[in-house]
Amino acid sequence: MRHMLDHAREASTLIAGRTRADLDTDRQLQLSVVRLIEIVGEAANHVSREEQQTRPAVAWREAVTARNRVIHGYDAIDLDIVWEIAAHDFPALAAELETILAESEG
Repeated sequence: MRHMLDHAREASTLIAGRTRADLDTDRQLQLSVVRLIEIVGEAANHVSREEQQTRPAVAWREAVTARNRVIHGYDAIDLDIVWEIAAHDFPALAAELETILAESEG
């Protein structure tokens, strides 16, 4: 979960102060954000099913599905969806993971 949190935060940081149009024109930004989506999804997939079931507020399946789509559909990535994940889904995911990790560490 720590890897999920760190990489979701990193994606949010990368797009801070940027616009959706920047994603179309900045290839490095595209590649970076897509890679971070891959990492978050892979990390989510490594969390045990039992642990996932105890944390239903976390979008486990969606994270793994997003990872699979960008890995296997690398030639047809929808940048609108990439932006939506980085700009909206990841901040919510990070907030949820911060709460979970604070509870488990405290």
